[in-house]
Amino acid sequence: MTVKPTTETDVIVVGAGPTGLLLAGDLAAAGVGVTVLEKRSTESNLTRAFAVHARSLELLDARGLADELIATGRPLGSLRMMNRLGIDFGSLPSRFPFVLITPQYNVERLLLERAERSGAVILRGAEVTGLRQDAEGVTLETHDGQSHRARYAVGADGVRSAVRELLGIPFPGESVVDSVMLADVRLEREPADAIAVGANKAGFSFVVPFGDGWYRVIAWDRTEQHTDGATPTPEQLTAVVQATQGEDFGLHDVRWSSTFHSDERQAPNYRSGRVFLAGDAAHCHSPAGGQGMNTGLQDAANLSWKLAAALRGRATDALLDTYQAERHPVARTVLRTSGALIRIALAESAPTRALRGALTAIGGHLDLLTERGARMVSGIEISYPAPKGAHPQVGKRVPDLRLTALSKPTEDAPAGPDRLYGALRAGKFVLVSNDELTAVDPWADRLVTAAPADPHGKLADTVLLIRPDGYVAWAAVDPGQGELREALTTWLGAPSEA
Repeated sequence: MTVKPTTETDVIVVGAGPTGLLLAGDLAAAGVGVTVLEKRSTESNLTRAFAVHARSLELLDARGLADELIATGRPLGSLRMMNRLGIDFGSLPSRFPFVLITPQYNVERLLLERAERSGAVILRGAEVTGLRQDAEGVTLETHDGQSHRARYAVGADGVRSAVRELLGIPFPGESVVDSVMLADVRLEREPADAIAVGANKAGFSFVVPFGDGWYRVIAWDRTEQHTDGATPTPEQLTAVVQATQGEDFGLHDVRWSSTFHSDERQAPNYRSGRVFLAGDAAHCHSPAGGQGMNTGLQDAANLSWKLAAALRGRATDALLDTYQAERHPVARTVLRTSGALIRIALAESAPTRALRGALTAIGGHLDLLTERGARMVSGIEISYPAPKGAHPQVGKRVPDLRLTALSKPTEDAPAGPDRLYGALRAGKFVLVSNDELTAVDPWADRLVTAAPADPHGKLADTVLLIRPDGYVAWAAVDPGQGELREALTTWLGAPSEA
């Protein structure tokens, strides 16, 4: 006899961290049934991430959350990585030419509120212990004997992902640095920089504000190693900060501390049948550059609209395969860049110390290197593969274009958003064209249309079809009606008969 599952829905997301919550919110907002299974019974204030980069802020802007999040933190135009080596974000081609310093729990709070407001169901204290799938869907079992059934499932349950382990997907890599100390402390003296950073032969340390008078210390002592979960003493923390920064800031009142190790790992496959991996379950990085949480948020934004399209019957299974093709190379690049930064910071050998000095000198004097580094770390540089012969814009991220309505607003049809990321809040594709195109009418229920505010810009003759995640799906110069209809059918599914 078949036992009826406790819950049935379209998608189960395992993990209520930033990646899982953004994904769940997107799916729920698109009318997809979604249940989130979270192992923790209560929300956690354990924060390892403090940096929200420009590309992630753009994605949050497309969900109406960026401005509220910015109000919780401190925007920095540049980020010092180690000693004098820094990255300048001030010239980024984005509405957000900075990195936002705010604790991860602020990101989670906004994403949780959006997910619940959109209709996502969050089940806490639900530890996944079993997984089986068939041609029609996935069944997940939890430790309390409950079972949950969905057409698709996503493991966004962190580095120790139960979903990944149940699927038997390996997680190859290595530990970059052991015995990293974490602590929440108060300081007698506020650091001059929003993030106080120090790295030398003694080790490294970061001191980051929560914004409420408490600070997070992340520190590593080259001469003294501890097991994971060990509790560093105030004296040990003070000694490392003093040795690496020349100042201990009057560190006191340690309310919590622990020790962990930082790994570099990546799953070779982000998909197994009807189950996907996202965020730290798919890849983990060193803390250098603050790219871990950001990469996970961008995974979720890439996958959510594809799952919604597949569930509505508007896309083939091949579209779901593009999640691996697009996001796996991105995480591989992040592993390389963050790994290089942390290895340079930790180096003791004379050749590598010389390399560090060279990078410091170059970083301070070559604007091109600084600008490219900022684009890479911020996520602005990311683009996706395009088919051979495609328009050069295909696969590229689109900045926040100024837009204007294609027709005059009326009481029944008011003026649309005046910029791209406002238009993307509908969760739909956006078609940008100087011409009013009647060919798009059969897709009006899944498409926002607008014209560029500058009709004489460099792309004035180009029609852009922009994906819900802000990348160009298709583009053409003065396309014919048939060419446009073919592109819309490919990306948005068959036209509505009405």
